[in-house]
Amino acid sequence: MMSYKIYLLILLGALSAFGPFVTDMYLPSLPSMVDDYNTSVSMVQMGLSFSMLGLALGQLLFGPLSDKYGRRMPVIVAMVVFCISTLACVFAPTIEVFVGLRFVQGVSGAGGIVISRSVATDTFDGHQLLKMLAIIGAINGIAPITAPVAGGMIVSSIGWRGIFVVLLVIGVLLAVGSCIMKESLPVERRKSTGVFATFKLFGVVLRNRTFMCYVLQQATAQAILFGNIASSPFIVQTHFGVSATTFGLLFAVNGVFIGVGAALSARFRKPETCVKVSCIGMLVLSALMAVLLFGGCNVLWYEVVLNPLLGFMGLTFTASTTLALNSERENAGTASAVFGAIGFMSGGIVTPLVGQGNMLHTTAIVFVVGAILSFMFAAMARVAQRSTSVSA
Repeated sequence: MMSYKIYLLILLGALSAFGPFVTDMYLPSLPSMVDDYNTSVSMVQMGLSFSMLGLALGQLLFGPLSDKYGRRMPVIVAMVVFCISTLACVFAPTIEVFVGLRFVQGVSGAGGIVISRSVATDTFDGHQLLKMLAIIGAINGIAPITAPVAGGMIVSSIGWRGIFVVLLVIGVLLAVGSCIMKESLPVERRKSTGVFATFKLFGVVLRNRTFMCYVLQQATAQAILFGNIASSPFIVQTHFGVSATTFGLLFAVNGVFIGVGAALSARFRKPETCVKVSCIGMLVLSALMAVLLFGGCNVLWYEVVLNPLLGFMGLTFTASTTLALNSERENAGTASAVFGAIGFMSGGIVTPLVGQGNMLHTTAIVFVVGAILSFMFAAMARVAQRSTSVSA
């Protein structure tokens, strides 16, 4: 029993890490893809935007389906489609075809993300769920550590298409792992309504004020994360003149701080306190980062401020996920879908924005606005929680 729990923990961590796998691994290749496809920076960034859009919409699809058909079969289907679309990315003849395939890749990859959270919610509750999500969050730190480092090495040796061959291998391994996973949602707990009626659960979930405030709190924090993902290859490599391999190593350090922040969240007795501390930290460090980017800092100061900022984001991601899913346990799959989808929609909106005008300035603005909004939604979530407690 214990060995299966360890296996499940590793599998869920890997499945939930599909976001970093799909987005981070090919970040070092973005500048070289501009030359390879003879296109613009913004067009190459569209591949990132469309993958995030796919990751968002795919969760809205797989979440309700997993509430009706269980967790195991939908995630297996998602992994198979991911493998097919990833293989097609290797042979994409034009940037337009590549962008379209990235969307399909994102939709299928989303199945692993949303269902991994649903399985965790099915299996654990309360502080156990917080601990589980904290451990998964720490495991997720491995993805942003290994993905850009491997991506930088692959780009330097065999080119950017080799990255998608590696992603294909990862997809095949996770498809096999999903086949071994036991079903966590018994038949008697599944939704008995028709497929289309199941999607009506979105209305129930969206009317939960506490849930939605925590969803928006994390989504606006993710604006900082995705702003960094989209801008850092160009800021670090093009502006600061760092090589693709060194960029991968610096990005790996970023991943360590996210993982450490996620792990430390379990040390807080109350996840509400964790969210409060993280929001204050993000607000202060985003303001400092804006001063540095507008003032013309060097790469050392950029990384010194960025790393703890990402650490505070690791704190809030775990805590706000726990608070949101605990408030909507009856519709775990749908709630997980909404939670993840809105986060990736935030990323899809932010990604092209940082490419407009002076990227140093637009990135700074995205960081500060995201931190302010995240702080505001955290405060609104606490008010909604108190109102719910009084009503009960």
